[in-house]
Amino acid sequence: MGAAARSDLWVRIASALVLFAIAGAALWFGGIAFGLLLLVGGALLLVEWFALVRAMTLGSAAKGALMVAGPILVLGAIGGLWFVRDRLGVTAALWVFGMVWAADIGAYFAGRAFGGARLAPKISPSKTWSGLVGAMVAALIASATIGDRAGIVGVPLWIGLFMGLIAQLGDLGESWMKRRAGVKDSGKLIPGHGGIFDRVDGLLPVALILGALAVAGTIAVRAVG
Repeated sequence: MGAAARSDLWVRIASALVLFAIAGAALWFGGIAFGLLLLVGGALLLVEWFALVRAMTLGSAAKGALMVAGPILVLGAIGGLWFVRDRLGVTAALWVFGMVWAADIGAYFAGRAFGGARLAPKISPSKTWSGLVGAMVAALIASATIGDRAGIVGVPLWIGLFMGLIAQLGDLGESWMKRRAGVKDSGKLIPGHGGIFDRVDGLLPVALILGALAVAGTIAVRAVG
Protein backbone atom coordinates (compact mmCIF):
# COMPACT_ATOMS: atom_id res chain seq x y z
CA MET A 1 0.00 0.00 0.00
CA GLY A 2 1.42 3.34 -1.08
CA ALA A 3 1.72 6.44 1.08
CA ALA A 4 -1.31 8.08 -0.58
CA ALA A 5 -3.45 4.99 -0.03
CA ARG A 6 -2.39 4.75 3.62
CA SER A 7 -3.17 8.43 4.12
CA ASP A 8 -6.63 7.98 2.57
CA LEU A 9 -7.28 4.93 4.75
CA TRP A 10 -6.51 6.88 7.93
CA VAL A 11 -8.77 9.72 6.78
CA ARG A 12 -11.57 7.22 6.21
CA ILE A 13 -11.04 5.63 9.61
CA ALA A 14 -10.96 8.98 11.41
CA SER A 15 -14.11 10.18 9.63
CA ALA A 16 -15.91 6.93 10.41
CA LEU A 17 -15.01 7.17 14.10
CA VAL A 18 -16.25 10.76 14.34
CA LEU A 19 -19.50 9.89 12.57
CA PHE A 20 -20.01 6.85 14.78
CA ALA A 21 -19.42 8.88 17.94
CA ILE A 22 -21.87 11.62 16.90
CA ALA A 23 -24.58 9.24 15.70
CA GLY A 24 -24.10 6.91 18.66
CA ALA A 25 -24.37 9.70 21.21
CA ALA A 26 -27.49 11.16 19.57
CA LEU A 27 -29.10 7.73 19.37
CA TRP A 28 -28.31 6.98 23.02
CA PHE A 29 -29.65 10.26 24.37
CA GLY A 30 -32.63 10.36 22.02
CA GLY A 31 -35.05 13.28 22.29
CA ILE A 32 -33.84 16.60 20.94
CA ALA A 33 -30.32 15.29 20.24
CA PHE A 34 -31.56 12.50 17.99
CA GLY A 35 -34.17 14.75 16.40
CA LEU A 36 -31.57 17.38 15.51
CA LEU A 37 -29.27 14.75 14.02
CA LEU A 38 -32.10 13.46 11.84
CA LEU A 39 -33.22 16.94 10.73
CA VAL A 40 -29.72 18.23 9.92
CA GLY A 41 -28.72 14.99 8.23
CA GLY A 42 -31.96 14.90 6.27
CA ALA A 43 -31.55 18.49 5.06
CA LEU A 44 -27.99 17.84 3.89
CA LEU A 45 -29.10 14.61 2.26
CA LEU A 46 -31.82 16.38 0.29
CA VAL A 47 -29.30 18.94 -0.96
CA GLU A 48 -27.23 16.07 -2.35
CA TRP A 49 -30.30 14.33 -3.76
CA PHE A 50 -31.50 17.40 -5.67
CA ALA A 51 -27.98 18.07 -7.00
CA LEU A 52 -27.73 14.48 -8.26
CA VAL A 53 -31.12 14.62 -9.95
CA ARG A 54 -30.31 17.91 -11.68
CA ALA A 55 -27.08 16.37 -13.06
CA MET A 56 -28.70 13.14 -14.25
CA THR A 57 -29.20 12.43 -17.95
CA LEU A 58 -32.94 11.88 -17.78
CA GLY A 59 -36.06 13.40 -19.27
CA SER A 60 -37.88 16.18 -17.47
CA ALA A 61 -40.73 13.88 -16.38
CA ALA A 62 -38.34 11.37 -14.78
CA LYS A 63 -36.41 14.14 -13.07
CA GLY A 64 -39.63 15.62 -11.77
CA ALA A 65 -40.66 12.26 -10.33
CA LEU A 66 -37.32 11.89 -8.58
CA MET A 67 -37.56 15.43 -7.22
CA VAL A 68 -40.82 14.43 -5.56
CA ALA A 69 -39.67 10.95 -4.51
CA GLY A 70 -36.59 12.26 -2.68
CA PRO A 71 -38.39 14.26 0.02
CA ILE A 72 -40.96 11.48 0.47
CA LEU A 73 -38.23 8.89 0.99
CA VAL A 74 -36.08 11.06 3.25
CA LEU A 75 -38.92 12.42 5.38
CA GLY A 76 -40.47 8.97 5.63
CA ALA A 77 -37.18 7.47 6.81
CA ILE A 78 -36.62 10.30 9.30
CA GLY A 79 -40.13 9.93 10.68
CA GLY A 80 -39.73 6.17 10.92
CA LEU A 81 -36.43 6.34 12.77
CA TRP A 82 -37.78 8.98 15.15
CA PHE A 83 -40.89 6.92 15.94
CA VAL A 84 -38.94 3.72 16.54
CA ARG A 85 -36.43 5.44 18.84
CA ASP A 86 -39.04 7.48 20.69
CA ARG A 87 -41.75 4.84 21.11
CA LEU A 88 -39.94 1.50 21.00
CA GLY A 89 -36.59 2.42 22.55
CA VAL A 90 -32.93 2.65 21.77
CA THR A 91 -32.41 -1.11 21.28
CA ALA A 92 -35.23 -1.25 18.75
CA ALA A 93 -33.59 1.64 16.87
CA LEU A 94 -30.29 -0.26 16.98
CA TRP A 95 -32.15 -3.22 15.48
CA VAL A 96 -33.01 -1.07 12.45
CA PHE A 97 -29.51 0.37 12.09
CA GLY A 98 -27.86 -2.96 12.87
CA MET A 99 -29.51 -4.80 10.00
CA VAL A 100 -28.29 -2.19 7.50
CA TRP A 101 -24.76 -2.07 8.92
CA ALA A 102 -24.60 -5.87 8.95
CA ALA A 103 -25.83 -6.02 5.35
CA ASP A 104 -23.07 -3.65 4.22
CA ILE A 105 -20.40 -5.63 6.07
CA GLY A 106 -21.75 -8.99 4.91
CA ALA A 107 -21.90 -7.86 1.29
CA TYR A 108 -18.34 -6.55 1.39
CA PHE A 109 -16.72 -9.63 2.91
CA ALA A 110 -18.82 -12.21 1.03
CA GLY A 111 -18.15 -10.44 -2.24
CA ARG A 112 -14.41 -10.38 -1.62
CA ALA A 113 -14.30 -13.97 -0.36
CA PHE A 114 -16.47 -15.66 -3.00
CA GLY A 115 -16.66 -13.25 -5.93
CA GLY A 116 -18.62 -14.76 -8.79
CA ALA A 117 -21.26 -13.37 -11.11
CA ARG A 118 -21.91 -9.64 -11.09
CA LEU A 119 -25.24 -8.54 -9.65
CA ALA A 120 -25.81 -5.47 -11.84
CA PRO A 121 -22.64 -4.76 -13.84
CA LYS A 122 -24.11 -1.81 -15.74
CA ILE A 123 -25.01 -0.06 -12.48
CA SER A 124 -22.39 -1.16 -9.95
CA PRO A 125 -19.65 -3.40 -11.39
CA SER A 126 -18.26 -4.32 -7.97
CA LYS A 127 -21.45 -5.90 -6.62
CA THR A 128 -21.89 -9.66 -6.87
CA TRP A 129 -24.64 -12.17 -6.19
CA SER A 130 -22.48 -13.68 -3.46
CA GLY A 131 -22.30 -10.25 -1.85
CA LEU A 132 -26.10 -9.99 -1.94
CA VAL A 133 -26.43 -13.37 -0.23
CA GLY A 134 -23.84 -12.31 2.34
CA ALA A 135 -25.78 -9.10 2.98
CA MET A 136 -29.05 -10.97 3.52
CA VAL A 137 -27.52 -13.57 5.83
CA ALA A 138 -25.68 -10.94 7.88
CA ALA A 139 -28.85 -8.85 8.20
CA LEU A 140 -30.75 -11.96 9.30
CA ILE A 141 -28.20 -12.62 12.06
CA ALA A 142 -28.35 -8.99 13.20
CA SER A 143 -32.14 -9.03 13.22
CA ALA A 144 -32.29 -12.25 15.21
CA THR A 145 -29.76 -11.16 17.84
CA ILE A 146 -30.59 -7.47 18.29
CA GLY A 147 -34.31 -7.97 17.68
CA ASP A 148 -34.51 -10.61 20.40
CA ARG A 149 -32.65 -8.32 22.79
CA ALA A 150 -35.01 -5.45 21.92
CA GLY A 151 -38.08 -7.64 22.41
CA ILE A 152 -39.38 -7.06 18.91
CA VAL A 153 -42.80 -8.61 18.31
CA GLY A 154 -45.32 -8.39 15.49
CA VAL A 155 -42.95 -9.40 12.71
CA PRO A 156 -40.75 -12.51 12.44
CA LEU A 157 -37.11 -11.76 13.08
CA TRP A 158 -36.20 -13.46 9.81
CA ILE A 159 -37.47 -10.21 8.29
CA GLY A 160 -33.76 -9.40 8.37
CA LEU A 161 -33.37 -11.44 5.17
CA PHE A 162 -35.78 -9.11 3.40
CA MET A 163 -34.26 -5.99 4.96
CA GLY A 164 -30.80 -7.07 3.79
CA LEU A 165 -32.19 -7.28 0.26
CA ILE A 166 -33.90 -3.89 0.58
CA ALA A 167 -30.70 -2.27 1.88
CA GLN A 168 -28.75 -3.57 -1.12
CA LEU A 169 -31.44 -2.34 -3.50
CA GLY A 170 -31.15 1.09 -1.89
CA ASP A 171 -27.42 0.99 -2.50
CA LEU A 172 -27.97 0.00 -6.12
CA GLY A 173 -30.51 2.78 -6.53
CA GLU A 174 -28.00 5.39 -5.47
CA SER A 175 -25.34 3.82 -7.69
CA TRP A 176 -27.71 4.15 -10.64
CA MET A 177 -28.35 7.81 -9.82
CA LYS A 178 -24.62 8.56 -9.58
CA ARG A 179 -23.91 6.72 -12.83
CA ARG A 180 -26.58 8.70 -14.65
CA ALA A 181 -25.18 11.90 -13.10
CA GLY A 182 -21.59 10.99 -14.02
CA VAL A 183 -20.22 11.33 -10.48
CA LYS A 184 -18.35 9.02 -8.13
CA ASP A 185 -19.82 10.28 -4.85
CA SER A 186 -23.04 12.03 -3.88
CA GLY A 187 -21.02 14.82 -2.22
CA LYS A 188 -17.79 15.71 -0.45
CA LEU A 189 -19.07 16.43 3.04
CA ILE A 190 -17.43 13.43 4.73
CA PRO A 191 -13.66 13.17 4.16
CA GLY A 192 -12.80 9.84 2.59
CA HIS A 193 -16.43 8.73 2.40
CA GLY A 194 -18.18 11.11 0.00
CA GLY A 195 -21.58 12.48 0.93
CA ILE A 196 -24.35 11.75 3.40
CA PHE A 197 -26.32 9.86 0.74
CA ASP A 198 -23.34 7.56 0.18
CA ARG A 199 -23.54 6.48 3.81
CA VAL A 200 -27.30 6.06 4.22
CA ASP A 201 -28.47 4.84 0.81
CA GLY A 202 -29.36 1.41 2.22
CA LEU A 203 -30.80 2.79 5.46
CA LEU A 204 -33.42 5.03 3.81
CA PRO A 205 -35.77 2.34 2.42
CA VAL A 206 -35.29 0.07 5.45
CA ALA A 207 -36.12 2.86 7.89
CA LEU A 208 -39.10 3.89 5.78
CA ILE A 209 -40.56 0.36 5.71
CA LEU A 210 -39.90 -0.56 9.35
CA GLY A 211 -40.95 2.87 10.56
CA ALA A 212 -44.25 2.57 8.67
CA LEU A 213 -44.84 -0.86 10.22
CA ALA A 214 -44.09 0.56 13.68
CA VAL A 215 -46.43 3.53 13.19
CA ALA A 216 -49.16 1.12 12.01
CA GLY A 217 -48.70 -0.90 15.21
CA THR A 218 -47.44 -4.00 13.40
CA ILE A 219 -44.03 -3.77 15.07
CA ALA A 220 -43.98 -3.46 18.85
CA VAL A 221 -41.81 -4.53 21.77
CA ARG A 222 -42.62 -7.05 24.49
CA ALA A 223 -43.92 -5.62 27.74
CA VAL A 224 -41.48 -6.07 30.63
CA GLY A 225 -42.76 -7.84 33.74
